[in-house]
Amino acid sequence: MKNFEISVLDLAPVKQGKSIHDTFQDSLSLANHAEHLHYKRFWLAEHHNMESIASSATTVLIGFIANGTKTIRVGSGGIMLPNHSSLIIAEQFGTLESLFPGRIDLGLGRAPGTDGLTAQALGRNPAIINQQFPRQILELQTYFSKNNSDALVRAIPGEGLDIPLYILGSSTDSAWLAAELGLPYAFAGHFAPEQMEMAFKIYREHFQPSEQLDKPYVMACVNGVAAEASEEAHKISTTLFQAFINIIRNDRKPFAPPVDDMDDLWSPMEKSMVLQKLKYTLIGNQTEIKEQLKDFQEKFNVDELIINSHIYDHQKRLRSYDIFRQAVNSLSKA
Repeated sequence: MKNFEISVLDLAPVKQGKSIHDTFQDSLSLANHAEHLHYKRFWLAEHHNMESIASSATTVLIGFIANGTKTIRVGSGGIMLPNHSSLIIAEQFGTLESLFPGRIDLGLGRAPGTDGLTAQALGRNPAIINQQFPRQILELQTYFSKNNSDALVRAIPGEGLDIPLYILGSSTDSAWLAAELGLPYAFAGHFAPEQMEMAFKIYREHFQPSEQLDKPYVMACVNGVAAEASEEAHKISTTLFQAFINIIRNDRKPFAPPVDDMDDLWSPMEKSMVLQKLKYTLIGNQTEIKEQLKDFQEKFNVDELIINSHIYDHQKRLRSYDIFRQAVNSLSKA
């Protein structure tokens, strides 16, 4: 089993009884904690029209987090590129990279990050997304290139800056694209685990070296909930379970505190659907987390694991990331 990096995905979760200002302060606190624990990167994800997630203005929030930290890489996991002009994203991330040199990542996805009606409000055209997304990635690479200096349309700032691109996926479609372009590939196993194994197989087998990357770089995002005691970990994980019930019911309200018994809240069908979506969720004490990480890595052999942790109590959330760091350190020494 090879060693792997660990990182953080933060959706800027809004909790019941808390303000969005509180959410952003908690995100910064988590970023500082992750930096102290030597996590590799801290990513924020673009979502819209959801009371439970406050990272809609993703680029602005990345700037806030980067300004409040010193060394950890900060970026998007991801920017939903067809929601935007390629030039605007190039300029925004060029600005971030100019402000925080060597610390900015640009992870890119094609999904809307929202419901269909809101996607229309964002100006997306679903009929051309599969052609638009690859074209926009090439446009970004052009805008960031030094060779674009003689073009009529330039990204200032952005031009000539080394801003690494990452392709995000929740199905096999983007695996083919990441392989063709020779870019790192991150799979959304935290909500769409069904095709992760096949997506990684496609990516590895069809990878073409590029200027950015000479061999495949595989990243997996999973949900993780750790605590001192196994019973506590399973109890606080009920916030995550409730969040997925709300998605099934199309009720995107703020995240709820944990409960003693999920069977009081979900039907057997909902339970089955939630557990399927959370197939690779890691829950337990440090010993259990270590074993689950080992099993996961033996199956997927990733270069980097990105942990998304929906825990209602902020201090327990920080402690969860501490336990994951210790478990990974223990594995690397084994």
